[in-house]
Amino acid sequence: MSTAPVDGAGADPGTGHRDPRKAALSGWIGSALEYYDFALYSQAAALVFPTVFFPSGNATIALVASLATYAVGYFARPIGAVVLGAWGDRHGRKNVLVWAMFLMGVSTLLVGVLPTYGQVGMLAPLLLVVLRVVQGFAVAGELGGASAMIVEHSPDDRRGFFASFSLQGTQAGSILATGAMLPLAALLPDEAFLAWGWRIPFLLSAVVILAGFVIRRRVQEPPIFAAQADTAVKRRLPLLDLLRDQPWATVRCILMTFTNVIGSATLVFGISYATAKGYGNGFTTSEMLWVTLVANVVAVATIPLFGALSDRIGRRSLMIFGGLAGGALAGAYLWTIEQRNLFLVILMVIIVQGLLFQMWNATFATFFQEQFPMKVRVTGFAVSQNVGLAIASLFPTLFAAIAPPGSTNVPLVIGAVTFGIAVVAAAAAWFTPETRGTALADLGRTDTTKEAVAQH
Repeated sequence: MSTAPVDGAGADPGTGHRDPRKAALSGWIGSALEYYDFALYSQAAALVFPTVFFPSGNATIALVASLATYAVGYFARPIGAVVLGAWGDRHGRKNVLVWAMFLMGVSTLLVGVLPTYGQVGMLAPLLLVVLRVVQGFAVAGELGGASAMIVEHSPDDRRGFFASFSLQGTQAGSILATGAMLPLAALLPDEAFLAWGWRIPFLLSAVVILAGFVIRRRVQEPPIFAAQADTAVKRRLPLLDLLRDQPWATVRCILMTFTNVIGSATLVFGISYATAKGYGNGFTTSEMLWVTLVANVVAVATIPLFGALSDRIGRRSLMIFGGLAGGALAGAYLWTIEQRNLFLVILMVIIVQGLLFQMWNATFATFFQEQFPMKVRVTGFAVSQNVGLAIASLFPTLFAAIAPPGSTNVPLVIGAVTFGIAVVAAAAAWFTPETRGTALADLGRTDTTKEAVAQH
């Protein structure tokens, strides 16, 4: 395979060859293993932690507090983005991916052995928060490093397709997490599941640590980065370069990340809305795990299709349409839960989460990477994505606060808020220049709102 134009001047093309397939495979496997850990926590925060790690007596307070610990991990992500992003831009994409995997695996393993509130009181949620912070720090470097590696290995006309596999890996990780949790929730009595059954998938993270280390150590740096490795090490603070040279690109990517409100409304708040006794919708834990599993299976199939489509018709159109349509139908998904019709719930989650949201999800990693030059590419992606996700992580807590158990018109209230936030994200995409087909060497060289508007 021929060597791509170097992203910057003076690189030696003899430093290596591009291998997008190997890079995509490594990104897929690594993302799957790391997001297995992250998805486990998301599910347990809605299904288990309110009972296990918080005082009983007030279901609303326990639910809001549990979802808040879910959010804490996202607030640690900007710190991880700055630290691990700088590490990836200075010392290599491969290097940061190994460290991110190790930190994530250890923190998730330790969640599985934490004592409960009944055993140690408030120390239990405190330790849970500490480990969630480590999780958030670690995952901040995962997708930025993996997608940067894939984009820099890929030919210009297929970046969207190859980079989409790192996102497909995140969905596969969610499937693995649900597949580990589902049989335990379905087969064990509730008392046994809450006492010890939920811990088993977390303990399996020991496998993640070993597998991830072996896989990530074998991946090669992109040749365009290896050609400028000495220069990269000299850049002590990529964050300062990013804020000085790419401020508006960073802001637009942060706002575009708010599209994750769709997942917050459906697969985080939606699970609580369906299963919490205070809402009275009567779905079981295993039923909603099946709903999550179906959504992720469909996403695994659609992500590479939308990634390839973005190479043909462009990134922006998919991101805008998928975000707006998914945001508009999130309330309809919650309405199907209110109707207590499992078939309709599954149908709507396929449409909203499996199809519409994946138009955005399959495309954003490539689109974000293309906004920044190589010298700050991991930092730019990691900081903008994770600052956006830190803000977006508050959405489930916001939903639980404005529509607590016992509320009326929950689908209408949550649906309207979700769509409003999706509109903000779509507007940011509209004012971002299209990058499909642009040579990697020419991406991220300038950053002005005027130039973005001129594209229209």
